[in-house]
Amino acid sequence: MGRNLQSGERLRPVDLARRHGLSTQAVRNYEEAGILPAAGRTPHGYRTYTPLHARALRAFLALVPGHGHPTATSIMRAVNQGAADEALRLVDESHAQLLDDRRTLEAVERALRGLELTAASHPETASRSDTVSRPDAASGPDGTFIGPLAEQLGIRPATLRTWERAGLVRPRRDPRTGYRVYDEADVRDARLAHQLRRGGYLLEQIAPLIAQVRAAGGLEPLEAALGDWRGRLSARGRAMLTGAAELDAYLRERG
Repeated sequence: MGRNLQSGERLRPVDLARRHGLSTQAVRNYEEAGILPAAGRTPHGYRTYTPLHARALRAFLALVPGHGHPTATSIMRAVNQGAADEALRLVDESHAQLLDDRRTLEAVERALRGLELTAASHPETASRSDTVSRPDAASGPDGTFIGPLAEQLGIRPATLRTWERAGLVRPRRDPRTGYRVYDEADVRDARLAHQLRRGGYLLEQIAPLIAQVRAAGGLEPLEAALGDWRGRLSARGRAMLTGAAELDAYLRERG
């Protein structure tokens, strides 16, 4: 089937671009990036595409919303290089990441409900913003340093320092070494900040949410943000289904 498509209808870059609402330069860039198979050339050197290229472009554009541009690019490159198993592995990794994000959301919701119950049981502590995450709440083996925490979250230590300046995390300092020490509550705050950042929230939007968590002021102020987060995950899951269908169609047409 792929051979028939390759030798069938011939498309100019502008034809492919118009069909997908792109510029002709974008189409050329996608070909150069390996997202599209190499174009044919006329005797005068002009690019010519086929319906197979159109199918590849549809697959890529469908993959981007669920997997992101870099991963979608890697998937298409792998397919076009004949490495379908590698492409499927990349798809699996994205699904695993989505599942991990869902589990993290569930964990955050459970943690927040636990904080709400704590605040209800001990109302005298509900107004103290340092009750949950005092900078001196842990010591020695009860804390972790910036390097291991950054590695655990998959971010750079500089990012944690930026979050500290923004008030998202409040590690204490080891009195002997001066190193930052993150206790259990700091790790929780860092995880929440990390997930909200991945969800598209700005630092100034995250700070009030974490302040609410620290104050154990209840789940209600956070429900809108959590609902939005849940909606983003659902949209990503649906987008992955759409991308999978288009990718499967492209793989079939390649033969």
